[in-house]
Amino acid sequence: MQYTFQQYQESADYLRGRIGSFVPQVAMVLGSGLGFLGDEVENAIAVPYNEIPHFKASTAPGHKGRLVFGTLEGKKVAVMQGRMHHYEGYSYEEVAYAVRVLRLLGCDTLIVTNAAGCVNMDWKAGDLMLITDQIKIFMESPLRGENLPQFGVRFPDASHLYTPELRQVARDCAKELGIDLKEGVYMYFPGPQYETPAEVRFARMAGADAVGMSTAPEV
Repeated sequence: MQYTFQQYQESADYLRGRIGSFVPQVAMVLGSGLGFLGDEVENAIAVPYNEIPHFKASTAPGHKGRLVFGTLEGKKVAVMQGRMHHYEGYSYEEVAYAVRVLRLLGCDTLIVTNAAGCVNMDWKAGDLMLITDQIKIFMESPLRGENLPQFGVRFPDASHLYTPELRQVARDCAKELGIDLKEGVYMYFPGPQYETPAEVRFARMAGADAVGMSTAPEV
């Protein structure tokens, strides 16, 4: 589906009507197992996806399917408790739709999280990985179709999708908290089936450290 800028504006205008003068700075997409963080938001205003014009439903288990606006650790945030996936039947434009709306609301920083499968043989289950880059050769771009200049140029530079300065902040925080933070490349697979042994070997040969069914379309 190809959205018009008017549709993005309609979603943003509706949300402005719900949150008033509140302007979020940081957008957070909470992956599987991390939805609880949205419940930690202070002075929260929660808006279910099914009440927002043009938003799609999040059907993945454990995903509440709502936006939570408020403050978290002193930052004004817009938290997505649940995301949309291609395997739910949505186009990549639909998967990335919410992130663009949050940009219109004022968010200039995006934090993405997920529960991923590890293909790095030197790591173990439960390790935390900071994404340094991504591979998404098995998906179309959510930017296909008519370019909307309000969101950027026709051919954006993908050299630093994961901002070096923000990655350094994550490293510093992990060090301060005594967390063994791994760093690696995330490879996207559309799902919903898990990767075959051959696909896991391919991902490892391609330079990936983790694989999953989300995140890359939003970034």
